[in-house]
Amino acid sequence: MTDDHKAVLQRYLGRAREAVLWKLEGLSEYDLRRPLTPTGTNALGVVKHLAGVEAGYFGDSLGRPVPDMPPWYAEMMADSGEDNADMWATAEESSDSILDLYKRVTAHADTVIDELDLDSGGTVSWWGPDGTDVTLQWLLVHLVAETNRHGGQLDIVRELIDGALGMRVDASNLPEGGPDYWETYRNRVQQSAESFR
Repeated sequence: MTDDHKAVLQRYLGRAREAVLWKLEGLSEYDLRRPLTPTGTNALGVVKHLAGVEAGYFGDSLGRPVPDMPPWYAEMMADSGEDNADMWATAEESSDSILDLYKRVTAHADTVIDELDLDSGGTVSWWGPDGTDVTLQWLLVHLVAETNRHGGQLDIVRELIDGALGMRVDASNLPEGGPDYWETYRNRVQQSAESFR
């Protein structure tokens, strides 16, 4: 435990990032890419999006852009690209290139975070007038929330793909129980819902 606020925020961001990558482990190229919601949510697209998010907030917003970002990122930042281009991988984009991009961007972000104080200022241009006076602390809190929000999407996407569950590799945060437990539990939840039909 620590009273160092930056260290606490970095720890929570790091844990969220680890969970994001863990949710993709062992998936086939098809399962990484296939849309599992009506709006197209897919595992690899979530990671691609998070790479762009971290590059924007911990790079551009703090005057420390990430070098060698892919063309889709520049188009997104200029608001000139295809809508949701950062939310899926084209056939020409390898999963390794997107995972490597995420790791490269988060390493860049960690360097920036280490070099700056929590009260270091920045500007989030896409927030309009509200983004003209932000601090590293504000951005860290925002990215902890953003990464965990998208981590929740990955929890559901991964469960839909192959039933894999859990919060982290070392802590599932779920009751111990096999398929029979979860079937019984789900049936109870469904029965409760049925009473409102």
